Amino acid sequence: MGQVSYTLQQILKPRFVRFSPDQSETVYRMIKAALSVLLVLAALSSTFAKYIPKTGKRIPQTLSRGWGDQLIWAQTYEEGLYWSRSRNKPLMVLFHLEDCPHSLALKKVFSEDNELQRTLDEDFVVLNLVYETTDKHLSPDGQYVPRILFVDPTMTVRADINGRYSNRMYAYEPSDIKLLLSNMQKAKKLLKSEL
Repeated sequence: MGQVSYTLQQILKPRFVRFSPDQSETVYRMIKAALSVLLVLAALSSTFAKYIPKTGKRIPQTLSRGWGDQLIWAQTYEEGLYWSRSRNKPLMVLFHLEDCPHSLALKKVFSEDNELQRTLDEDFVVLNLVYETTDKHLSPDGQYVPRILFVDPTMTVRADINGRYSNRMYAYEPSDIKLLLSNMQKAKKLLKSEL
């Protein structure tokens, strides 16, 4: 069978509707403009994709439990403290439950926020736990989920960095992501001013 090739004009040329030469040129330009707009939209949508670390896309860890597949998560509290001290970065400890609706709602927003994911990847050691630790300093106002606390490299729990609720001081809701980012900046600044 012979090869058949078409030009862009032949493909876009209307076949069933008869236009005057001026109209067909206008239709051709409109289709060309629409294709250009689609190309630009496709390029823009790829820029708003999920956060990818500078070192390239990583294989998702089961330790992330969906909170940030591109982050490197500590496996235990002790490992998180060790990494925090050796890398001189604050540790962020996230307590949650897999079937808790509040945890699931926060996880969705948390994992989709590129600024938050980038900050965690570059400036923090991260740990998420579905169980309580033996360190009572990690539950200064009780055991509830979701709960986020910060620990500095000197192994001091930063009880002074909290959320907006007086009855659950370390709880964050999906609408509190900006507050969480602000608290992360505080944890970094306090770290630098204390060491």
